[in-house]
Formats: sequence, C-alpha cells, structure tokens
Amino acid sequence: MSVVSLRVNGALHEVDVEASTPLLYVLRNDLGLRGPRFGCGLAQCGACTVIIDGVATRSCVTPVGQVNGEITTLEGLAKDGKLHPLQQAWIDEQVPQCGYCQNGQIMTAKALLDRNPNPTDAEIREGMEGVLCRCMTYYRIQAAIKRVVRSTAASAEEASA
Repeated sequence: MSVVSLRVNGALHEVDVEASTPLLYVLRNDLGLRGPRFGCGLAQCGACTVIIDGVATRSCVTPVGQVNGEITTLEGLAKDGKLHPLQQAWIDEQVPQCGYCQNGQIMTAKALLDRNPNPTDAEIREGMEGVLCRCMTYYRIQAAIKRVVRSTAASAEEASA
C-alpha cells in the first residue's frame, strides 16, 4: 500500500491503496463517486470514462499510481447547482434509456467539445466512437452534442453583438 494523492473535481484527496489499483475502483470505492461505472473492465465500452487533464480516459484500466493530472468526473461538471450544458442537453434531448453508459457518453462528449467546439457530424461520430450504448441512443447523443454546439455559438454571437 502507498499513499496516492489525487486532485478530483478540484479537491485534493489522499488514498492509501496499491498503486496498481484501477482509478475507477478508487473513485467509486474510496471517494464515493458514482458517475464513472464499471462496464467491461477492458477499456472497450467507455462506461468508466473520466477526463484527466482534458483527455477522456478509461479509468478501469488506468492504474491510480500513474495518474498525475486533474481528474474530472461527471460529478465535477455541474457548478453552483447549475448543470453543465451537456448535462442539460442530455435531458432536453431525452438521451438516456437505461442510463448505464451515460457517464462515458457525456464525459467523452465534453472532451470532444473542449478540443473541438464546433465539430461536424462526422467528427462527432468519430469522437464518440468506442463509447458503447446498448440501448442504441446514438442519434439522441449526437442531437444533444449538436444542441450544445448551437447554444454555445448563439451565446458567442450574442456576446459579440
């Protein structure tokens, strides 16, 4: 066991764990965060996705001892009681079916929009590739991402007028 320091959603945490422990287990079991979920345990489905220094990362295969950056989980997106635009768009577009994959979908979409705030349909499909939804809500997911792109562009246009 060793003490590992993690900055998660802006707060510093120290946990006494084996350095090889998957980050997902530490987030869920030690820090009590329920956003990232165990899906496949092989980095193939995306349910466990978190953002580490701006990069969508599969926490189920990321050893906690190798994490050096700021970790953002689904719980870290809302600020001051206000949902992140992606979370609101997910609700507005009625994306979730069973909801199990939504953490990975939203976190991957956030990393995509942070890198490319105005993606094309093809870039959205490419950016979201590998985050699986067994309920097949892919069209709604794309609609939610496009809703955020439109609202962000409209806000920027209003600010410049």
